[in-house]
Amino acid sequence: MNYLEIQNLTQSYQNTQILKNLSINVEKGKFISLLGPSGCGKSTLLRSICGLIKTDSGKILVDGKDITNESVQQRNIGMVFQSYALFPNMTVYENIAFGLKVKKLKANEIKKKVMYYLDLVSLTGKENRYPNELSGGQQQRVALARAIVTQPKILLLDEPLSALDAQIRRRLRNQIRELQQKLKITVLFVTHDQEEAIAISDHIFVMNNGKFEQSDTPENLYLRPKTKFVASFIGHYNVVSDQQLTQIVSDTNQIGKANFYAIRPEAFMTHPVPDTECYTVKGVIENKKITGNTIRYAIDVQNVPLTFEVLHQQESHTEPGQGATLYLRRSDILPLTN
Repeated sequence: MNYLEIQNLTQSYQNTQILKNLSINVEKGKFISLLGPSGCGKSTLLRSICGLIKTDSGKILVDGKDITNESVQQRNIGMVFQSYALFPNMTVYENIAFGLKVKKLKANEIKKKVMYYLDLVSLTGKENRYPNELSGGQQQRVALARAIVTQPKILLLDEPLSALDAQIRRRLRNQIRELQQKLKITVLFVTHDQEEAIAISDHIFVMNNGKFEQSDTPENLYLRPKTKFVASFIGHYNVVSDQQLTQIVSDTNQIGKANFYAIRPEAFMTHPVPDTECYTVKGVIENKKITGNTIRYAIDVQNVPLTFEVLHQQESHTEPGQGATLYLRRSDILPLTN
């Protein structure tokens, strides 16, 4: 059953349409990512859901109730901003307790809830510190605790990890996911990082220019992109035209007709698969880049630039300037819509 429903939402700013007739259905307790480049409308959608931005048309329903015209306070939706927006003159305890005081809870009840959520985000003992005495990761967790302590119907996260370094980002995104699963709260998470979205989401909506390009599970989105934009944005897909495809493989009659096709870099194999029909792809290595546990090669195939990836193994000695023979299954060539 749908818990959050957005119906034909439109929002404009100075005669420019930011959200273009968007519709979305989200089940209760799911972790949803809104993924897309900067300026595509992700944050605008989040602000529309929580009531910070008034929409031109459309409806927003939570648990069957139309909240389109309700105030921010009436909606009971939590939000963590990219900047965290902590009160600098308040302690950690006071920041987390702020929403509870607005709701006029008793002091002993406030203390009980604040201490519980401090423990939940691993900040016990930090309650008397001020935001400027905390690390970026700790500030993020204070903002998260402040957003969930009031037990909101939905939690909105607007790129809360973007200011952190890569290692802390990975650790905190896992903590956010674990917390979401423990509390069984519905989350909408905005990010432009496809790896981040794929790692923690139940479902991903890919946005581009104010519209949804594709919505799917992380696995389906990665393995089966439907449009040229999604294939270009997710992972490091090779996107080639129909004419370029005829230069790469010998016979395209058995491949679905399209103007563009997507091929994952890891779909290219250095050895054919037994009892599997494979295309033979020959080219010249132009560049080699070690990316950790994989090696990414740039290869020229009949004047078509492609990339392929292999596991980083000591016996791999292919270098720029050398010829390479690769193998590709027909099922790994994906027709796209424009």
